[in-house]
Amino acid sequence: MEYRRVTSQVLVGGVVVLLGLVLLARTTGVYDTERLLGYVPTLFVLIGLFAIVASGFRNVVGPLMVVLVAGGWQLVALDYLAADTVFSLWPVLIVLFGLSLILGQYRARAVARESDFLTTVAVFGGRAERSTSKAFHGADLTAAFGAVELDLRDAVVEHPPATINANAMFGGVEVVVPRDWNVRVDVLPLFGAADDERPRREEEHDEVDLVVTGFALFGGVSVED
Repeated sequence: MEYRRVTSQVLVGGVVVLLGLVLLARTTGVYDTERLLGYVPTLFVLIGLFAIVASGFRNVVGPLMVVLVAGGWQLVALDYLAADTVFSLWPVLIVLFGLSLILGQYRARAVARESDFLTTVAVFGGRAERSTSKAFHGADLTAAFGAVELDLRDAVVEHPPATINANAMFGGVEVVVPRDWNVRVDVLPLFGAADDERPRREEEHDEVDLVVTGFALFGGVSVED
């Protein structure tokens, strides 16, 4: 039996659903969830840790900032630390941001991967991937306060269409495809934009090679060649 690992879209969606259920229980008076709401920062800690693991530990600084901020928020909510103590450590974030700029210079080139399905997460940083798969069938791309670029010009879709879930939250996702690919963009823009920015060609085949789904919340998803 084939198992597909949990994607960032499933994780973020699950967190949103869980938070919504907790808030619904409180507003309807079904259950007093005030104590549960005190553990909301832990959800952001889990998202940050997932982003680190999903990137193969190549995107560490940005997610680590999320983990530290959310972790400090959680310790204050549980009265383990005073708020003043946590706030006094805010220069650590500046140090991490500087490290992200330095490390970004060493990760400027796209990383070539042969995997048929890619999962890429960028949080407060940038990620560049290049697929060389000869049986590419999809990807899960998430950019939160950052940017993700996926280059598919060396990839082959064996059984079209391939599907990419692209989610941009205060960030951007860019998918680079061969010029002859027929791409359908079904991204929901929420105070954002989703466009196929390639110039139109006179001759195009009817078969769809790639479908791009997802959402753009105060961000953008673009298809380029």
